[in-house]
Amino acid sequence: MTELPGGLTNHNYRVRTATADVVVRVSPPGTDLLAVDREVEHHNSAAAAAAGVGAPVIDYLPGRGVLVVGFLTARTYSEDDVAANLPRIAAALRRLHAGPPFVGRLDMFALQRRYLALAHERGMCMPSGYDSLAPVVARAEAALAAYPEPLVPCHNDLLAANFLDDGQDVRIIDYEYSGLNEPAFELGNIAQESGLSDAALVGLVEAYYPHADARLLARARTWRAISGYGWTLWGVIQHHVSGIDADFWGWATHKYDTAATLLRDSAFVDTLSVAAAAPAPTPRAPA
Repeated sequence: MTELPGGLTNHNYRVRTATADVVVRVSPPGTDLLAVDREVEHHNSAAAAAAGVGAPVIDYLPGRGVLVVGFLTARTYSEDDVAANLPRIAAALRRLHAGPPFVGRLDMFALQRRYLALAHERGMCMPSGYDSLAPVVARAEAALAAYPEPLVPCHNDLLAANFLDDGQDVRIIDYEYSGLNEPAFELGNIAQESGLSDAALVGLVEAYYPHADARLLARARTWRAISGYGWTLWGVIQHHVSGIDADFWGWATHKYDTAATLLRDSAFVDTLSVAAAAPAPTPRAPA
């Protein structure tokens, strides 16, 4: 048995026997504070595997925080790899989003409010100025609610290390925060997690949507900022409660600084205006 590096919430072990090669994921107590539903994760992991995107689910021990999946022989992506493989990532997302239904719903605005209430209730230290951005976040929520995209099965937490490249396809692992969401959230969150440039986000949007337009790009840009603002609090909570040896405070403040720069940019008002517009009619194929 070998412990695998990189887990920020769980301990992951590769276990090899004469007949199996699996990853055993062990979740420590307290992840319920982070709004992780292990039943939802198990269901959605199996659905992602059926879509040909996730690892096969081998076993699950309800109530004990143990999920066993097949080990994928593949290369783990870095942030540079994400930027270099946007069309392949977009293809993997389309397979996932069109695959078997997920259960649960990730609403980043609701999750951020839940995290914020917990942080204030427990007197957790916050990045300076965090609460002052609440008004612009409220305007973003109203803009995105105007004409939402249809919800699809989304991973919702696609940092670079959750992409694996098996030489043919890009695979996606770790479905803790999976649930129904907008495709534009998935794209914007990828850009936020891997620090993609705006030009790279444009490329990802154009690679994903058959008919990308300014509205869809504006929604992805908005979600990029909002996801960073919300996930900041994940890091704040982990800083106070996690037993994992990681710099969660540095992680949280980096998320916050990046999100705050986007939210305070004078151009963000125009982005919200475009994101709130009605969708354009879908072009018809020639007769």
